[in-house]
Amino acid sequence: MALKRMDNVGIVVEDLGVTIDFFRELGLELEGRATIEGEWAGRVTGLGDQHVEIAMMRTPDGHSRLELSRFLTPPVVADHRNAPVNALGYLRVMFTVDDIDDTLERLRARGAQLVGEVVQYKNVYRLCYIRGPEGLLIGLAQELS
Repeated sequence: MALKRMDNVGIVVEDLGVTIDFFRELGLELEGRATIEGEWAGRVTGLGDQHVEIAMMRTPDGHSRLELSRFLTPPVVADHRNAPVNALGYLRVMFTVDDIDDTLERLRARGAQLVGEVVQYKNVYRLCYIRGPEGLLIGLAQELS
């Protein structure tokens, strides 16, 4: 049996509303919000009885999703948001954008900070990393013609 697709990437956050607004500004669409709770969910995650608010964000092409989660119970036990990009197991998400300068300007208004600088890789991409809400590391790539 072959792999069909990558369904989503999960990110745990403290402020679901602020994070939703940030990713909307980036261009993702809110697909839906829900509360997940109970023993059945804990059997999947191994966390036991849990209560989680989630928001599913979809890219404009409909092929990729981010699942944003805010755990009410059990409480969050670790915080890796400000780890450098070379930390073991560290997660960053990269998005392709039409105009990296315009995107940076819009996201800075929502608190994004450029990690290093915008660089050009050959004549193929302009790239950068930013810290978004709650210190989340996000990559931006602009394809060059």
